[in-house]
Order: sequence, then C-alpha cells, then structure tokens
Amino acid sequence: MTPIPPSPSPSAPQRPTVAFMFSHPAHFIALGFGAGLSRIAPGTVGTLWAWLAYLVLQHWLSAAAIGLLIVVSTLVGWWACTLTARNMGVADPGSIVWDEVVAFWLVLWLAMPMGWWGQFIAFALFRFFDAAKPGPVGWADGLFKGFGWRGGWGILWDDFVAAFCTLLAIALWRFV
Repeated sequence: MTPIPPSPSPSAPQRPTVAFMFSHPAHFIALGFGAGLSRIAPGTVGTLWAWLAYLVLQHWLSAAAIGLLIVVSTLVGWWACTLTARNMGVADPGSIVWDEVVAFWLVLWLAMPMGWWGQFIAFALFRFFDAAKPGPVGWADGLFKGFGWRGGWGILWDDFVAAFCTLLAIALWRFV
C-alpha cells in the first residue's frame, strides 16, 4: 500500500478517522485497533484495551509466549508508530496508543499475579506516569523527537520509562 502523505498543515492536526485507520495496517496497529480513535483520553482507552487484552491473552499464552509477544509487538509497533506519525504529520499524536498497549502489557507481565485491586493500582500508576510525565518520564519524552525511526522509537520510549516507574513503585509497595 502507498503511504498517505502527511497533512499539509502540521500546526492543525486532524483527528484520525476510521477510514484512515483502515487505510494501512500500520495505522490499525498504531491506533490500538481503534482505541486511539476515542475522542476522550485515547491513552487511557488504549491502556484499558491493553489491560483487557492481557487478561484474555494470559489464558491462551504462557508467560514466555507473552514475553515474546511484547518483544515482537515492540518491534512491529516501532514501525507502525513511525509510519502512522509521519502519515498524520504529527511527531507524537495522542491517538497513537500502541505505546501504551505494549508498555502496560510489560507492567502486567512483570507484576502479575495480582488481584483486581493490584491491577487497578498498576493501571492508575501507569496512567499517572504516562500523563503527568514526572522526572525520568519527562526526560524520556523529550529525548527522541521528530519524524522517522528515531521519532517512532520516541513514541514508545517514554511509555517504557513510565512502565519502569510503575514497576518500581509496585516493587516499593510490595517491599513495604
């Protein structure tokens, strides 16, 4: 498929549509299979989708298979986020939620087993670190900006740092 050219005015990005999402497999992946089309808090919707998907996947896949899925999803997501951001004409659009999906899968994979409340706290912590971008998450967010492979990695990178901060908070919580 031919990539869609970026929008002519990057200062006024357009919200992606269902047609845009289905115009290329990379868009479908980067937009979290539709979660990123949410008009309200697409990152939160993407994280909720990741949570639900993980709970389903853990019944079919072993822990090792989920780990492999996370690695493959990171590499495929890097490509998908790079291409979709370029085609949208926005370096890190909020509608790209694959970064939240893969990063939250990582949190759940490393922190499980947990009951519902533990999972909810992991969700809330991850959303806090991802949205507020305190300390290292803010640093990571500014590290890889722009278009191309570097920018595509930057879309994912700050969410991986938010996942690390979430896991650190959970480890401290369990220690205390």
